Amino acid sequence: MKIIEVNSPSDQKEFLEMAVRLYKNEPNWIRPLDKDIEGLFHPETNKLFKSGAKACRWLLHNASGETIGRVAAFVNPKSKEKQPTGGMGFFECVNDRKAAFLLMDTAKNWLYEHGMEAMDGPINFGERDKWWGLLVQGFSPPNYNMPWNFAYYKDFFEAYGFQIYFKQFTYMRPVQGVGFDPKMIDRANKILGDSDFEFRHMKGKELSEKVPEYFMTVYNKAWARHMGKSLTLRETQLMFGKMKPIIDGRLIYFGFKNGEPISFFINIPEINQLFKYVDGKMDLMGKLKFVWNKIFNPPNKMLGLVFGVVPEYQGKGVESAMIMAYNEKFARHDSFPYKTIEMNWIGDFNPKMMRVCEQLNAEIYKTHHTYRYLFDRDKPFERHPIFE
Repeated sequence: MKIIEVNSPSDQKEFLEMAVRLYKNEPNWIRPLDKDIEGLFHPETNKLFKSGAKACRWLLHNASGETIGRVAAFVNPKSKEKQPTGGMGFFECVNDRKAAFLLMDTAKNWLYEHGMEAMDGPINFGERDKWWGLLVQGFSPPNYNMPWNFAYYKDFFEAYGFQIYFKQFTYMRPVQGVGFDPKMIDRANKILGDSDFEFRHMKGKELSEKVPEYFMTVYNKAWARHMGKSLTLRETQLMFGKMKPIIDGRLIYFGFKNGEPISFFINIPEINQLFKYVDGKMDLMGKLKFVWNKIFNPPNKMLGLVFGVVPEYQGKGVESAMIMAYNEKFARHDSFPYKTIEMNWIGDFNPKMMRVCEQLNAEIYKTHHTYRYLFDRDKPFERHPIFE
């Protein structure tokens, strides 16, 4: 077997195509968009490179010259970990432990040479909302920008010596036909009976002009200290600008106290139900297929991207009131086109959000693991700290 560093356009193409061949007989796998993966590895499309980030990719060939595996490794200088920790990801491999370990060794050695003391994997070269974790339970088709892998990968990671850093749970519930926890309803009614609070979806100019500002305000209070980064208005404007082609205003919901935003949930149609028809290509034909299916075969599942409540109102029923108000406005009506909702993964380090999902009578539908491998095998292993 031979490791080949990805340097040429033909290598870059092979990095994508080997996964297509690997999963050609797997009906649950959905080919990611080529540009979504390839764009991560170029300074023109991944701003992390501007802050000194580094990445490298490899292919693994067998004795006949066929590609039987791939892997990437990356160093993100913005990482907030206790010890310098790099990432490995986009791992794919035939069912051969020797081949898998060679790929993992290659990533580990490169990270060690770049001053790292541990590696997390499989993860993304970027934010946690994409390509994060190894699927270990619930092998149904993946949501957009979430990984799907063969079940035997778990054995590779754990036999190599990776340990679970945290578990990621994707919760799912039907939009209709399932009730809510009675305690949740009681808390919601107390808030809904207070005229100082208002909950509404976004439409018209408010959807196009005010949502980024509302989102930034709540996010920076609710999430920034956990994620180690605040958002600027420009960043949120760009984010919602990119989402514009798929946004459904009925799925963008905010809570206000005396006119000030205090909570949100951001949902989108689950667009992998559309991208599965384009074969990874958003060229002219791919765009036509996307638009045709969006009109005539639209998604019936919505994906909960992010949920937030400012700290002073957490645990006081605001999240319950927002959900109950949304259910009354949209979800309980037969004309509502979305039949199920999946909540974007929630780490086991976030018990508050897990409890919210449980109160919704949502069930764990998929489980991913984010693993960590310490280069010093005698160093005590610590799991991800719990969010307080």
